[in-house]
Amino acid sequence: MNKPNIIVSFMLLSLLSACSGTVSKPEKTLRLAVEGAYMADISADRSLAVISTSQEGILVWDMKTEQQRYKWSHEEEGEANSNTVGLVHIAADNSHVVTADREAFALWDLSNGEPVGFWRIDEASVRDIAVSNGGRGILVGRGNGKVMFFEPQTGRRLEFLGHQEKINSVDLSPNGYYALTGSNDYIAYLWDTRSGQVIHRFTHTSRVTKVALDDEGRFAFTADSKRGARIWDLQTGEEISQLSYIQRQKIFSSATFSDDGQYLITGSPGRALNLWSVQTGSEVQEWRVSPKVGTQPQSAIIYAASFIQDNQIMTVSSSGLAEYWKY
Repeated sequence: MNKPNIIVSFMLLSLLSACSGTVSKPEKTLRLAVEGAYMADISADRSLAVISTSQEGILVWDMKTEQQRYKWSHEEEGEANSNTVGLVHIAADNSHVVTADREAFALWDLSNGEPVGFWRIDEASVRDIAVSNGGRGILVGRGNGKVMFFEPQTGRRLEFLGHQEKINSVDLSPNGYYALTGSNDYIAYLWDTRSGQVIHRFTHTSRVTKVALDDEGRFAFTADSKRGARIWDLQTGEEISQLSYIQRQKIFSSATFSDDGQYLITGSPGRALNLWSVQTGSEVQEWRVSPKVGTQPQSAIIYAASFIQDNQIMTVSSSGLAEYWKY
């Protein structure tokens, strides 16, 4: 009498096992940097990748033609080998890129590859950075807990003083009106860059290490240094889901929402690329990107991950590779 139930249970277990396996072989690989990378970003429309390299300066790649478009440096001509740029962010409209080392940041025009401006920070170190459409606003998180919103065209500067300890991660809405910032003070704030007023406060039980905004204005992602990784409704400030994983500690190096709002893709410093359901927080799939050559133990940091056409995900990691994964 019980035989059919046993068969059905076995079939379900087999299907679940098949779906949850880890994939380590990409559909396609493109080398963007010979000696590896410090940081990278992928544009919102997936047409560009900007990668800060250890030996070649900052490289801008056209991912459609798979050709290098520009080569930049914070240093003087001929000193690209001393590149220390560890932060890169592309505006959602592909108009500008902001790059930063610990002491300064630069804004670049993607239409011609020329620099718009270069600014030094007068106090504390640059911890994270973001830029809005048209290069109109730049968000700078610093080691002293302050966040600066700066408008290059007008010179307007607003200091957000809500955090009590150093900033670890920042993000900016495409229109530049809303900032999401996370700190060692266990808090992530969503705030208005026009007034400095707090809109939502997202509290964690340990230091907030990663934040990310959905470009469509629907969701926020905040993660702490232990087991708290949450997706929030930006309209209400209420929690939608908490990511479900068995590790005692999981650090996120990248996070991107899908255009349809169904999924979140995250990268980690330990090669892991994970696809999550926004509504339930459950893991859908895991991949392992290629390790950086010569690292022991073999590892790679996923700097950027993005959904592209035909159910594919593109990653750029410290190995200097762009890799394509099917889901």
